[in-house]
Amino acid sequence: MAAALAAMMLTGPVSAQEQPPAHLLPPPLVGTAPPQDVAAAADLGLQMERDRDPRAVLAESRRLSATLAALRPQRPGVVDAYVVSVALDSDPVFSREAREAARVLERRYGAVGRTLVLAGADGRGGAPLPMGSPHSVAAALARVAEVMDLKEDVLVLYTTSHGAPMGIVYNDGDQGFGAIGPTRLWTILSRLGIANRLVLVSACYSGVFVPMLTSDTTAVVTASSADRTSFGCQSDNDWTFFGDALINQALRKPQPLEAAAAEAKALVAEWEGQGRLTPSQPQVVVGAGARTWLTALERRLPPETPRVGRPSVSSLSAVAPRR
Repeated sequence: MAAALAAMMLTGPVSAQEQPPAHLLPPPLVGTAPPQDVAAAADLGLQMERDRDPRAVLAESRRLSATLAALRPQRPGVVDAYVVSVALDSDPVFSREAREAARVLERRYGAVGRTLVLAGADGRGGAPLPMGSPHSVAAALARVAEVMDLKEDVLVLYTTSHGAPMGIVYNDGDQGFGAIGPTRLWTILSRLGIANRLVLVSACYSGVFVPMLTSDTTAVVTASSADRTSFGCQSDNDWTFFGDALINQALRKPQPLEAAAAEAKALVAEWEGQGRLTPSQPQVVVGAGARTWLTALERRLPPETPRVGRPSVSSLSAVAPRR
């Protein structure tokens, strides 16, 4: 199993520094385990840390604890949204995307004081935030489950990173490695009793999450199908294609989720066509029961806000598949 754990660590954020850690060394023991063992390790949510300074570990623990402690409790009789926005790779495009996604989703769903951002450093001078990792995601979701009304309220989970056929990848420079597979995410949510959930996954192969997470009270939107890459993850970008289309454009408008997802799919297809890229095929599945809490949240959508950052399509000439 040790070989399987190390082999799954392909590509995560963790830094108290302004500049995110770069990927300079290969992940440990990559390529030494068969794909089925890699997938099994990802579905356990396993995580490996390599040579991390213990003072950095303590600082990270304090940042995460303070962030989780500040989360506001739910309001009885109100369908509250709890937003968790996560960058799982230290390439700074993901931190920038997760930070702005948190702002957009917090405003859209009235989640001020009920939003957690796990995004490390953004390379642009933003305040260092708790990192995204398999362990911190589990802790954040457990904290949300503590303060929300599980029957009334809604989790809005946005994750952005590199992806692989076994799930979404965690890679913090040369120090943190791991992955979250579909079974692991489903297990966390099920154990915590979080049934009302909107799950947005921005990563290559992210459609792999759809079959496991689909339920009557779940809405899932992914950047790609289970067998396709997505685009726009160059480190100097502000957005991936999917993040730009869905978060920076469609969800800024006071329109229902399904209309926003359709708009985002059309935008991504347009950009991919311009670049002659293999279509990523974003996926959208909304359970019948999810429309009940979506209706409650969407009654109070705010006015449209302007887009921010450099459009992802501006880097089309240099774009490459997310790997």
